[in-house]
Amino acid sequence: GYNIVNIITILLGDIMDQNITSWRRNIFLFLTSQFLTGITSMIVQYAIIWYLTKKTGSATILSFATILGMLPMVLLSPFVGPLVDRWNKKGLLIVPDCVAALFAIILSVSGVVFHVFPLWLIFISLLMRSIAQTFQMPTIQAVMPTMVPEKEITRANGQLGMVQSANMIIAPALGAVLFAMIPMKFLILLDVLGAIIGIAILMFVTIPKNEKIDEALHVLHNTKVGVQQLFTNKGLWYITLIGAFFTLFYMPCASMYPLMTLSYFHGTVGQAGLIEAVYSAGMLVGGTIIGVFGKWSNRMIPVIAAFFVIGITTGLSGVLPGNQTGFIWFVVLNALAGLATPYFNTLLMAMIQQSYPPKELGRILGVLNSLLSLTGPLGLIFAGPLADAIGVEQLFIIAGISAAISGIVAWLIPVVKNYDRNLQSRLALQKVPKREQNSN
Repeated sequence: GYNIVNIITILLGDIMDQNITSWRRNIFLFLTSQFLTGITSMIVQYAIIWYLTKKTGSATILSFATILGMLPMVLLSPFVGPLVDRWNKKGLLIVPDCVAALFAIILSVSGVVFHVFPLWLIFISLLMRSIAQTFQMPTIQAVMPTMVPEKEITRANGQLGMVQSANMIIAPALGAVLFAMIPMKFLILLDVLGAIIGIAILMFVTIPKNEKIDEALHVLHNTKVGVQQLFTNKGLWYITLIGAFFTLFYMPCASMYPLMTLSYFHGTVGQAGLIEAVYSAGMLVGGTIIGVFGKWSNRMIPVIAAFFVIGITTGLSGVLPGNQTGFIWFVVLNALAGLATPYFNTLLMAMIQQSYPPKELGRILGVLNSLLSLTGPLGLIFAGPLADAIGVEQLFIIAGISAAISGIVAWLIPVVKNYDRNLQSRLALQKVPKREQNSN
């Protein structure tokens, strides 16, 4: 079967093969750069969250830190989209890594000079990193369909998902080890090293130039157009609303994973890292299946099934006993939940990329990412105090029920259930010569 070693071997074979098409070499370099910058950034991100968990043990602090990480996505994404459509996309990939590295240096200097990491400085750092990622995420999503042939979009997104999943497998486990071995003030500088290497590789990547857009840049107007385009596409609009409902209840639960392990199951930082790694390993398997075999005739069916799998596994996690036996089952359930996650993220993104021309993707993705993220901070406002009051495990039960409801609603709305089938029919019709269409 396929595993991460097989995949890396195949990709390395491609890059060394002189006969392989240039787009495959190009996408390999691109994915490599994203892997290196992503893994170092995530190690630092986990280290910061574990630092907050160990120092405070407060669900409210964790939820507030997560809100800061999401807020820029909600507030800025609709306005970032039109800029992504027009600005140099390689620059939009490089600058966020530089910003993250800069604030890593500031935090490190604070730890060296003052021997402490003030909460306000940690929060500002998390906020600035999130602002940088708000530009980077829609840029990656927008350039992917321009770098590969159309028939390879789903597989390319699956491979990107595999890279991101590999980051999330390695980062928690490696981060837990490094967190125990290296002082926090030096561990943070790993983000700087990753940015330097990743940017150096990215300089050799060819990213197609933006299609020229003659009209003047009116951010609010472009955002309004993006909202209108999304709203008129009823299937995708309803999918977005269902995703927003899911995020409202699931994000509070997702922000509490470290506290669930350390407080409810009475585990260690290493076990918290294990949970993240196992979840991500499940995501890697799911992404591998999509990347290798992801040519379903109706991709909405596995997307809807993913809601049910995530709902059942998350809900069951909330009723486990708060001991080490319960933790073992928590590991198993998270592996299954991780397996289902890429089916929603990766397949939906491929459908969106095929629904609009590349020059419009930035503003569409900006609006969509904002709407999908909007409800997360709303849920997080109440998550911390609620978890401190009724127990963090109760949030997992609530999240599981909401995920199952999301799946039921998606199945019952025909325009959602059949969105991909209708999309593929429309794309096939567009490829038929007009003369042939008229004769039919």
